[in-house]
Amino acid sequence: MQRIVIKTNDVDQRLDNFLKKAFPKLSLNAIYRHIRTKNIKINDKKCQPDYHLHLNDVLNIYINDDLLSKLPTHTDFLLAPANLNIVYEDDNILIVNKPVGLVVHQDKTNTVDTLINRIKHYLYNKKVWNYQQENTFTPSLIHRIDRNTNGLILAAKNAKSLQILNAKLKTHQIEKYYFCQVHGIINPPNGVLKGFLTRNLQTKIVKISQHPINRQSQEIITEYRTISHDRNISLLEIKLITGKTHQIRAHLASINHPIVGEQKYTTPQYSYLKLKNHQQLTAYKIIFNFKTDAEILNYLNHKTFKI
Repeated sequence: MQRIVIKTNDVDQRLDNFLKKAFPKLSLNAIYRHIRTKNIKINDKKCQPDYHLHLNDVLNIYINDDLLSKLPTHTDFLLAPANLNIVYEDDNILIVNKPVGLVVHQDKTNTVDTLINRIKHYLYNKKVWNYQQENTFTPSLIHRIDRNTNGLILAAKNAKSLQILNAKLKTHQIEKYYFCQVHGIINPPNGVLKGFLTRNLQTKIVKISQHPINRQSQEIITEYRTISHDRNISLLEIKLITGKTHQIRAHLASINHPIVGEQKYTTPQYSYLKLKNHQQLTAYKIIFNFKTDAEILNYLNHKTFKI
């Protein structure tokens, strides 16, 4: 038997979703069965799977403890540096400037020095998040950028902010802008690129096409504006309308204007050039442009953050 008191970062989750995250060994069918047979109660009363948790609800679970074991708590984040280039921070969100060469999440190299681990270590040191006192929540990134792209990344410090920001990003109410240098002079100088992106899961490379290749193809929209050009190099501002894996790099290369220093998606005529030691792509601006209620984050509406 286990007794769990619902905390701030658990509030408003559905009971079945909370239990699945808290106890990975329990299948959804088992969760529904134990709720139905009253082996799971809230405040000593029968409950339903779609019950939304409230602060200080008491969850009593009368199930074999073997099934209630949690996944081992990973404390790798404590091995990562806690230093961050913070652009903005308040009680709900954190905006950091990620350097070139740092991955946002653990990749095939299994390095512990990731951006999310640095954020966890930083928040743990500040005593605003403690993995030992949380039931299910962990600080999370709202979006990501490539290892060799630098710039702004938005993170949520609590569950409510994470829920709101994920919804706002999905409905294009958080605008992301980039600077990049590309080969050639784009004509017309300003425009909107549209296409479909298909990812090869084996090679980790994406392909851009004008029509869907298969059911996994995703529509992409990339808005660009030429700021300046010098000889055969142009400086562009990019606004991501959609945000898919490698979208900017692959989309620009598909129109024969690859990013300077980029190797994976460069076109043959530029493949021999190594003008820079990394791709010239920077996530330089985030705008919160809420069209619907953002609840605890309404104060962010119409705010702009830049490097």
